[in-house]
Amino acid sequence: MSAESGGRTGLQGKLSQWLRGRRPKEAAAADDGGREALLLATASAGLPLAPAAYPTADYRCSCDRVGCPTPARHPVSFAWQTQSTTDRAQIERWARNQPQANFITATGMVHDVLDVPLEAGQEALERLHAAGVEVGPVAESDDGRLLFFTLTRGTPEDEDEWWPCELDCHPETADEHPGLRWHCRGSYVLVPPARLPGDQAVHWVRGPEHPLPDPLSLLEFLTDACARHAGQEPDPAGTAWPLRR
Repeated sequence: MSAESGGRTGLQGKLSQWLRGRRPKEAAAADDGGREALLLATASAGLPLAPAAYPTADYRCSCDRVGCPTPARHPVSFAWQTQSTTDRAQIERWARNQPQANFITATGMVHDVLDVPLEAGQEALERLHAAGVEVGPVAESDDGRLLFFTLTRGTPEDEDEWWPCELDCHPETADEHPGLRWHCRGSYVLVPPARLPGDQAVHWVRGPEHPLPDPLSLLEFLTDACARHAGQEPDPAGTAWPLRR
C-alpha cells in the first residue's frame, strides 16, 4: 500500500470515528469538510451517490410531502438512478450547494446491500470476524438496522440471466422485509453521514475503504442470525429462504 493510500485510509477511519462520537446536530453544525470528505471517500470506493431529503426541525421531511412515508430517506429526484454518480466535482457541488442534504447510493450497479436488524447484524458481524471472513463496509442506522455493503449480483443485459430472490428489496417494499433485505438493482440506501428524524443518524461501523466482499460469503451468517433473532430455526441446509436462478 502506498503512503498516500495509507494516509487516505487513516483519514477516513478518523473521520468515521469522529462523526460516530458526535450527535447528528453537532455533526451538521461542524466544519462541513468532514461530511464532504466522507461522501468523497464513499464515491472514491465506487459507490454512486445522489442527493436525498433530510429531516426538518419539526421532525418532518424536507420534501414537504404531507405524510411522507420515508422522511429523510428518499432521493430528491425521480431520476436518482441515472443521476447517481461517483464524479468528484459533481458530488462536491451537491454537498456544498445542499449542506443539509442526506445522500443515497443506488444499489445494483456496483454494489448491493444486505440490510438486517441491528441485533442480528451485530451477532453475525462477531461470527464473521471469528471465522476470518472478510467483511466490507458496514453502516449502522440508529433506527435499528445494520447495512452490509457487498459486490452486486450484477445487472445482465439479458433479463433471463437475472438472479431473482425473494429477499430483493425495493424502496417501496422495505417494510415487507422485517428480517434480511437484499437491496439490489432498483433500490437504494442512505450513506453516512446521514440524519434521520428524532435526532437519529446513519454512521459507518466499517468505512468505505474496505473492499466489497462477495454477498454469498456473508449470506449464511446473516440468515442464521436473522432466524435466531426472529425466534426461528434455519432449515437443515443452512438457508432460511428459497433461492431461484
